[in-house]
Amino acid sequence: MILTVALNTALDITHHVPALRPGTSHRVAEVTERPGGKGVNVARVLAALGHEVTVTGFLGGTTGRILRDRLTGVPHLTDALVPVSGTTRRTVAVVDERSGATTRLNEPGPVITHAEWSAFQEVYEDLLASASAVALCGSLPPGVPVGAYAGLIRTARAAGVPTLLDTSGAALRRGVAGRPDVLKPNAEELAELTGSHEPLRATQDARRRGAGAVVASLGPEGLLAVTPEGRWRAAPPHPLHGNPTGAGDSLTAGLLSGLVEHRPWPDRLVRAAALSAATVLAPVAGEFDRRAYEELRTGVTVSREASAA
Repeated sequence: MILTVALNTALDITHHVPALRPGTSHRVAEVTERPGGKGVNVARVLAALGHEVTVTGFLGGTTGRILRDRLTGVPHLTDALVPVSGTTRRTVAVVDERSGATTRLNEPGPVITHAEWSAFQEVYEDLLASASAVALCGSLPPGVPVGAYAGLIRTARAAGVPTLLDTSGAALRRGVAGRPDVLKPNAEELAELTGSHEPLRATQDARRRGAGAVVASLGPEGLLAVTPEGRWRAAPPHPLHGNPTGAGDSLTAGLLSGLVEHRPWPDRLVRAAALSAATVLAPVAGEFDRRAYEELRTGVTVSREASAA
């Protein structure tokens, strides 16, 4: 079983408008609503790939009940989310159909009490006993200690379970000190962590800070991986146009899938890059286009990368 941690789950609401004009009213052409938060997204992609996956974290209130209902019956996915007194947040994405640009509004999430945090840690430790890998993903809701991910990584290591960390800001800076097996920042997060905007140098610096391997998402330029076995770049065969929402979470799912299957790093990167690209091409944000995924797997290029000076 693969375990994903979604401490700040969300109900993702996407509005499609013909053209987004700030300061005016709009007629919405289409609305979609789905369970979200990075850890939930990763779990749903892994389940779609056929992996048995359990998602844990927090949920509460009316929004949390809707989220739980939407997860019910998803094949291969087990809900182990911990109830809290607060209300699960919503995220609102507005897609400008003329330009393809997406504007996002992310609520902060419910305040987590000390008792709720302690209850989650007990559930987490119990789930680790049957986990083959764990992904710790997304922002921290108010009330959760900023060093939470570092502690959860250390707990997983003590249980012999490999970890992947995908977060940002202070949670990323503190979390990398826990020495995750894989760190997955995007270009902006990587620069914020290391102070460098040169991708290879920054990725190597991030690995020196404690990660076993670092896989950086560089948007249209693909992926850059610095691992104990070498350095690689992976890129889709051509530029892609679509909604990038959830593409990073599909990338994380691809890396985890390859890790638990003990695939060599180039194979993991092909899968991750193809899943990420197929998510950009999907008609619904956060899903992946299965046909595009199968086609892209044969077109993704992976090349060795020389060390930075």
